Amino acid sequence: METIRIDRIAAGGDGVGRLADGRVAFVPRTAPGDLASVTVTQPAKRFVRARLTNVLESGPDRVEPRCPHYLGDECGGCQLQHLSPAGQVAARRGILTDAMARIAKMPIDPPPLEPSPEQWGYRAKITLSVGPGGRIGYHQLGRPGSTFALDRCLIAAEPLNALWSRVKASRGSLPATATRLVLRLDREGGEHLIVEASDGPVWTGGKALASSVASERPVTIWWLPEGGAARAVAGAATGYPATAFEQVHPVMGDRARAFAVDQLGLVSGKRIWDLYAGVGETASQLAQRGGQVTSVESDGIAVAEAERTQREFGTVIERVVGRAERVVGSLADPDLVVANPPRVGMDEGVVTTIRSRGPERIVYLSCDPATLARDVARLADPTEGRGYRLTAVAAFDLFPQTAHLETVAVLERT
Repeated sequence: METIRIDRIAAGGDGVGRLADGRVAFVPRTAPGDLASVTVTQPAKRFVRARLTNVLESGPDRVEPRCPHYLGDECGGCQLQHLSPAGQVAARRGILTDAMARIAKMPIDPPPLEPSPEQWGYRAKITLSVGPGGRIGYHQLGRPGSTFALDRCLIAAEPLNALWSRVKASRGSLPATATRLVLRLDREGGEHLIVEASDGPVWTGGKALASSVASERPVTIWWLPEGGAARAVAGAATGYPATAFEQVHPVMGDRARAFAVDQLGLVSGKRIWDLYAGVGETASQLAQRGGQVTSVESDGIAVAEAERTQREFGTVIERVVGRAERVVGSLADPDLVVANPPRVGMDEGVVTTIRSRGPERIVYLSCDPATLARDVARLADPTEGRGYRLTAVAAFDLFPQTAHLETVAVLERT
């Protein structure tokens, strides 16, 4: 065993300190200021990964985790429950500034982190794995192949916990081939259960499951077979695309989106690319402000929902279905670009195309500071086409109790 002092929180939520021999150690469930006894689990020449054995002295922001799964089952769903709210904010801001300095080579002052109105019970979607022996729950920390049986999730919205309780009691109606369960609330409070399954016979138990888990309102049951498309098999008749991407924290997602739209400035009459457009909330807001919007999204289900919403608002939006890296080269030059890519960030070809087209301003929404920093650095590089300078960074607390945050970066053409 080794004794170390924890200095900071790294991306992913591990505490960071140095061993006596100078090697950097990454230790989950530790807090800045902790004096900790640790056991090295993955040694390497320059750094090690270690396991917390005992806290000898607690750092100022260490608190007792609220959820019994956090320590008792080593749940990997949250990473920072052992930190106070202030300690969590400092950690997330530090993760962002470290990424911008280390990856983008752009030191920035830690931006304010707009707080979430809820620290618990905010998630409108949870994804549970079906593990060996029929255990259903989250993966354990650092062990993606290991699943523990979930009782309740304290960061999930209460209706989802209630739905999960009913599903557990009716698990006999699930297909034997089930691999994952996604529980989700739509914007109107409708409840959805998506059953993902491996190859096997057609599942015919959807109506029986819907009947057994219904409460005050029906639950829509979706079946997603491996290699197939999701379809509703029982419950409420709805066009809501439960498999399409939407922020798991809708209130804070709306705040981040509103900020991003405002940062584009006056959009009336401007040609705007909305890349990785999802179900179309950003495109709708821009079109309502008079923007000439071209929306790019690869998920056809999300695009169908966006078109339904578009008809409600009566806006005109050009929609392109396809992967951004495959279609942006064929689009008319934009005046402005807003992008909200998945965690992996933008394909390098998309970045190159944006630079070559030279929009006045780019607003980039990101849930991963590392890929954001990488893409900002690429956009700033004037080697091919125009370069861009970073003019504003704002952070939003979409994921309390975790090491994740949402960031909006604004870049202006140089």
